[in-house]
Amino acid sequence: MSLEKVLENPRVWRGSSQVGTRSGLASGYPELDRCLPGGGWPPEALTEILIGQYGIGELRLLMPALARLSAEEAQTYCGEHTEPRWIAWVDPPFQPYAPALQQCGIDLSRVLIVRPKDDSELLWSAEQALSSGTCAAVLLWPVSLDDQASRRLQLAAEKGHSWAIAFRPLSARQQSSAAALRLELQSTEQGTRVHILKNRGGRPAVLDSLL
Repeated sequence: MSLEKVLENPRVWRGSSQVGTRSGLASGYPELDRCLPGGGWPPEALTEILIGQYGIGELRLLMPALARLSAEEAQTYCGEHTEPRWIAWVDPPFQPYAPALQQCGIDLSRVLIVRPKDDSELLWSAEQALSSGTCAAVLLWPVSLDDQASRRLQLAAEKGHSWAIAFRPLSARQQSSAAALRLELQSTEQGTRVHILKNRGGRPAVLDSLL
């Protein structure tokens, strides 16, 4: 395979040559946006958030961006006019609390909750939701996510112009992943520390007390 063919693959990192080529989705946290190429969450890509326990700010970190996505008006997708897209939650380990989501600015009429039977069905559901073009974002909580599965999610996000967010345990840090962005969240006395482990087109960084 020629070098030109390799570089055509959107999953190949070309360092600073990719910085600024695509606008990111503003996170609502300027300190974080300054660390991310494009000034925000990577669009049409897989983001992984590694946590040791639930409830340390992982959802609060996403709320400003998700609220903006849920409020988007009908848009053009692949040349066709479409309805506003869904925010899909695939197998959350809890029942999302509607009043809290609404208070954060989430349009509840655009929220879709999927309860698959097992982890294989979870990954299939997430892949279908991402590639369909009907979801602006897909949140998922897989039991496991190997490199091949993460690549499928990345490709599905690109195809459907969607944002994939996978929540994983801290033990996944040693595993390879096709995710464009990997964050590790840690609870400290000062707040929640965000460690950028992998940042396609950018650099790793540590943000103390971001939340």
